[in-house]
Amino acid sequence: MKNSKRSILAAGAAVLLVAGCSTHDKGPYLPEWPKTPAYETREPVVLLDPGVQYSVTYSGVQEQTLPDGRLQVVVHLRNRENRRIEVQANCVFKDQNGFLTGDETPFKMLILTENATEDAIFTSMNNLAKKFTVRVRQAR
Repeated sequence: MKNSKRSILAAGAAVLLVAGCSTHDKGPYLPEWPKTPAYETREPVVLLDPGVQYSVTYSGVQEQTLPDGRLQVVVHLRNRENRRIEVQANCVFKDQNGFLTGDETPFKMLILTENATEDAIFTSMNNLAKKFTVRVRQAR
């Protein structure tokens, strides 16, 4: 009786060992390219959803290095519609190579009146920022 229990346990362990080790993984993989271009690495202003893409544009971006070395960005956001809309905008600051510096502003609420242009001002917290991306999304 003891031998049969041992042999059943050994057979069960062998099955689990073989089943647990089998894999259908074929090895390393190449990264997949995204379906949309990497706008956040090239464009100064990125519109994050279709509603904002339809309603908002920007008429200019000004960047200025402050005396203490921090970067200040002013983006002129324009409402393209005949109604008042609310959007949120933030700024991600990057170094001269385009890599994140860890400095990202919180999203701020902007109320854009009919066909008006409003300025959104962002200032980096350190002097590492040389590039930036302003992101705009619908207010929820």
